[in-house]
Amino acid sequence: MVTERKISSRFSVAAGKNLRLAGILLIACSAVFAQDTPPPERIQIRAVKVPDGSISLDGSLDEKAWEKGHPASDFRQRMPNEGVLADKQTEVRFLFDSEALFIGARMYSDNGAERSTQVSRRDNAGNAERIIISLDTYLDRITAYSFGITAKGVRIDYYHPTDAEFSRDYSFDPVWEAKTQFLADGWSAEVRIPFSQLRFSSESCQIWGVNINRWIPDINQDTYWIYPRSQEVGWSSRFGSLDGLGDVKPRRGVELLPYFAGEGFLRSDVDAGDPLNDDTDFRQRAGLDLKMGLGPNLTLDATINPDFGQVEADPAEVNLTDFETFFSERRPFFTEGQQLLSGQGPGFYYSRRIGAPPPGFPAGQFVRRPQQTTILGAAKLTGRLNSGLNIGALAASTGREFAEIASDSSDEIRKVEVQAPAVYGVIRLQKELDQKGSTAGFSGTAVERQLKEGSDVAQLVNRRAYGGGVDWRLKWLEGRYRFSGDLGFSYVAGSEVAIAALQRSPARYFQRPDADHFSLDSARTHLAGYSFSAGLGKESGRHWLWDLSLWGESPGFEINDLGQLRRADEVGTGVSLKYRETTPGRIFQNWSHTLSNYQDWTFGGENTGHYMGYLFSSTLRNYWSLSGYGNFQPRYLSQTATRGGPLMGTGRYWEFGLSWGNNFASRNRWTAAGEYAFDELGSRKTEVSVSMNAQPTSSLGLQVTPFWQSSLNTRQYVATLENGRPETFDRRYVFGAISRRTLSLQMRLDWAFTPNLTAQVYAEPFAADGRYSRFGELAEPRSPYLRMYGEGGSSINETDDGVYAIADAAGQFVLQRPDFRVRSLRSSMVIRWEWRPGSTLFLVWQQDRSGSGDPRDSRADFRDLAQSFEDRGNHILALKFSYWLPVQ
Repeated sequence: MVTERKISSRFSVAAGKNLRLAGILLIACSAVFAQDTPPPERIQIRAVKVPDGSISLDGSLDEKAWEKGHPASDFRQRMPNEGVLADKQTEVRFLFDSEALFIGARMYSDNGAERSTQVSRRDNAGNAERIIISLDTYLDRITAYSFGITAKGVRIDYYHPTDAEFSRDYSFDPVWEAKTQFLADGWSAEVRIPFSQLRFSSESCQIWGVNINRWIPDINQDTYWIYPRSQEVGWSSRFGSLDGLGDVKPRRGVELLPYFAGEGFLRSDVDAGDPLNDDTDFRQRAGLDLKMGLGPNLTLDATINPDFGQVEADPAEVNLTDFETFFSERRPFFTEGQQLLSGQGPGFYYSRRIGAPPPGFPAGQFVRRPQQTTILGAAKLTGRLNSGLNIGALAASTGREFAEIASDSSDEIRKVEVQAPAVYGVIRLQKELDQKGSTAGFSGTAVERQLKEGSDVAQLVNRRAYGGGVDWRLKWLEGRYRFSGDLGFSYVAGSEVAIAALQRSPARYFQRPDADHFSLDSARTHLAGYSFSAGLGKESGRHWLWDLSLWGESPGFEINDLGQLRRADEVGTGVSLKYRETTPGRIFQNWSHTLSNYQDWTFGGENTGHYMGYLFSSTLRNYWSLSGYGNFQPRYLSQTATRGGPLMGTGRYWEFGLSWGNNFASRNRWTAAGEYAFDELGSRKTEVSVSMNAQPTSSLGLQVTPFWQSSLNTRQYVATLENGRPETFDRRYVFGAISRRTLSLQMRLDWAFTPNLTAQVYAEPFAADGRYSRFGELAEPRSPYLRMYGEGGSSINETDDGVYAIADAAGQFVLQRPDFRVRSLRSSMVIRWEWRPGSTLFLVWQQDRSGSGDPRDSRADFRDLAQSFEDRGNHILALKFSYWLPVQ
């Protein structure tokens, strides 16, 4: 039976040292507390009501109604000269009628239409001049909606879920309109935002928070109506007020978005005798998305026969670790409002679990297996109540999936279940405690699967899984100081085989033979655990910032049915201290130094991680960026190196890096980065990457990011074998030295014909290889050293068919040569046309090519990237048409 004993005295002593250091730092930093800068008085701007039809949206601001508006002006710089009046005048006026809010903006400049005129797709402003209006419609001083438009008419919109300017959720995608015009002395913009696209209270007299930002890249000037001070935190909490919005009521009708989609598949890897898979295939589907207001505060999003396609493929990789790779979400239904469902603390919600590939892999001569699990339907409920309670909830249902198996010796086609039906649920509640950004919240998740007793799938997945917890974030002294934390729990239940697999998983390795604070229980049918964290920090001030943290996950903590967890059985502490200068000097516009120290232990008190780091970051007076870092890791014990075997020691490790980039406001931008690392056991790594962004014309953007890495890891896990020595619990934990090389070339071309008609081409050729040598086995637990084969009376010989024959005093065994050399090409082309507000047409072409070779013939190089374009692969051509239909 699994037991989780109290943290041993070994952990108490080691952790105590770090906690005492944290206490000393806290006292020292408290001594330099300075008086808070008082918050600025709330500046007001008044919106004026006009009759319906008074504004014709063309960007000209020539209607008489605009003369009634009160201008917001006197913008001040945040950069380069903080607090100084802007060099270029800006005026913004607000009008409204019964249906929408109108914003008229006049941006003055010397060169008129010659100023930045970049055109790009929606939500990608690039480096164009732009005006952004941010609205705190609930006046909660925490959240906000931002609407931006570039000089060429490209729209940008995002949601601020927290009181921070760069906390942005770009999945916010309302239906609104904007037009611009160039003038002899600048440019103007006209914006119409329907009230149906905003959430606000039902009070008869509305007062909203508001701020306005104008970015002028030609002179590197960032100006604001209410400028955020660099030494302070907060965004919505420092807004001015937009009043005069009388007799405005929330309009939350029904929005329907029916769609039709068709896909054609062309495959090049189908066997000629395969009766299940064709080299060509065509599928079509139709569905309906619904958005409905539930009162003035809540919105229901539901979908019938949903389209959960992903336009851009995940990046290629070669994963030689024991950890799962987590990819970002790209499916529109799940990206929209994702931050409303994500809480603090552990990652209870990882949306890519829903509709993931089936876990079953049946064997057979010919197999057709679904690549994804079908999502039958899904719904989301999001919003904010007048009490300051934010609500996010999601429910989704997936179906049963089958694989088909056939052989050329029989006409029979068998169906084998590879995925069971499941229901997923997520809820997130967050209460605003004040207007400084203090919050308290609750997160909960649940998964229920309809498993057939004794089925193969029942041995692979859990029958049910629950997780959740409470969290808090408390701020005081105008948000300068923060105390945050969370407490979480998890519970999973399933068959004995499924729960035993969880116990053996890389997250915990309960089969570890030298552990004394847990054990493997193959008869268990459930697993439970808890997590915790706490952090105290100073987040604003002129020079000194600091952070103290403590966290942990018990050995039985498990949330991977709907969340993401790499390691359980962990307790950690951290300390960081930053000194910064935000006042421009002779060389630097701003700069900072950061020192940090982090340590990890198991619940048995074993030191399993120690990191000490230094980071320098700066912006030069010419707005080029320069940063560098150096990290050191002393010796510690790894509980993952042997893949479930005893703890293994590590060597001292050093890492150094440098990053250098030109002015981010340049038309053609680049950043170069390099890293070098090594350890005392002979491992080393060299890495170089460059990111280049070019703007050949006003409508064409090109991004190229080459990456190259060469490494030698002298302790790469290979296999666990029986007949080992008593010192290593009668097993052999075999390692080799792997020499690796990895290359990739990410390319992206954006072509904007108009702000509503764009094309994007993305391609990433990838190549990697690995050559193994110098094999050996763990000498003894907690040691970083190996008993090398071919030494000390042992022998190792390679045969012609790629097999190593190894013999020593304990016996003989063989190893397959694990060398590899692979390459791939993943690319997509997307044409997007918003042919009317909210209605789009997508044309997508995707390809996925792959190939392999013998690394002993030659190493992976840039010729492999070119070769990937000629490899065999699969192609998908898709068309999707949607129509936005508002129903009041």
